[in-house]
Amino acid sequence: MNNNHLSITSRILVAFASGALIAVFFLPAWRIDLFAPQYPEGLTMNIWINGLSGDVDIINGLNHYIGMKHITVDMFPEFKFLPYVVGFFMLLGMIVAITGRRKFLFIYLVLSAIGGLLAMYDFYRWGYDYGHNLDPKAPIQVPGLSYQPPLIGHKRLLNFDSYSFPDVGGWVVLAAGSLAFLVWFVEWYRHRRSVRKAGVATLVAATFTLLSFTSCSTKPEPFQVGKDECQFCKMSITDTRFGGEIITKKGKIYKFDDMHCMISFLKSGGEAEKDIAKKVALDFEKTNDFIDVSSAVFVTSPELKSPMGSHTAAFTNKQAAENYSKGKETALANWPELYSKLQ
Repeated sequence: MNNNHLSITSRILVAFASGALIAVFFLPAWRIDLFAPQYPEGLTMNIWINGLSGDVDIINGLNHYIGMKHITVDMFPEFKFLPYVVGFFMLLGMIVAITGRRKFLFIYLVLSAIGGLLAMYDFYRWGYDYGHNLDPKAPIQVPGLSYQPPLIGHKRLLNFDSYSFPDVGGWVVLAAGSLAFLVWFVEWYRHRRSVRKAGVATLVAATFTLLSFTSCSTKPEPFQVGKDECQFCKMSITDTRFGGEIITKKGKIYKFDDMHCMISFLKSGGEAEKDIAKKVALDFEKTNDFIDVSSAVFVTSPELKSPMGSHTAAFTNKQAAENYSKGKETALANWPELYSKLQ
């Protein structure tokens, strides 16, 4: 799945959360409750997205005595456009669900957060004005005392306990917003986990590639006297002037102490020719130096005491081979000739 898109489940949940906002058209979004000894059952004012309900008239009658303004729908210009704001968020949420774009969900959440903060600030601003701008001719005046209702929670106002909390519609909005944020978090975590998996996969692939290049190296490996043994005769290698190595395409190295062993291994089918990457011979004149058999010049002489009796050594070129051969009984050969001659 494209990590820039939401899963089907997430899109359904976003659609559900957006559709749930319709509840505020039929249920109050906020409520303010007042309790006092003379009103033990409490007085309630319900705030909707486009109006007020509850014991508004009784509250206005009580507030008149301390100089607070009459609460009316007209003092809230927000009621005129709040239904359109809710409708906008419902539409935007449905666009997120239909397109499935993570970017649109992010925009939806940012706008929701901004809208929620602005709504709380607007409510606080109204409460501040309502509780501080009192009628100087009010019957009851307490110098320095204000009656700003709580933004959320509880506050004591004279002999009244005032409580301000979301009402049913408000809780629906909060639940819908929380669900949208939860969807975002799950999608973010899924994306992060997939990125980690991709990173791990890339690391594994890179490691495997590195190991492959390392393990499949066609570079010859120096002989270790007394530790290595000939692949064919199984004798411990004690002389690094003779023999050679066969290196496969997978990087496997076969070591031989004598050309006789190396050619016998090849003729016995020890490794298929198609699987061999390189065949090298030890340079007779340089310890643990290797020459590709295709360019080497081989000298066979009774004076060359090779471990398994081939009496053969490799030289880098014809001149080096002839220089060694001066005054000796020798025979020079290239690789095909030597391969054909040795059994």
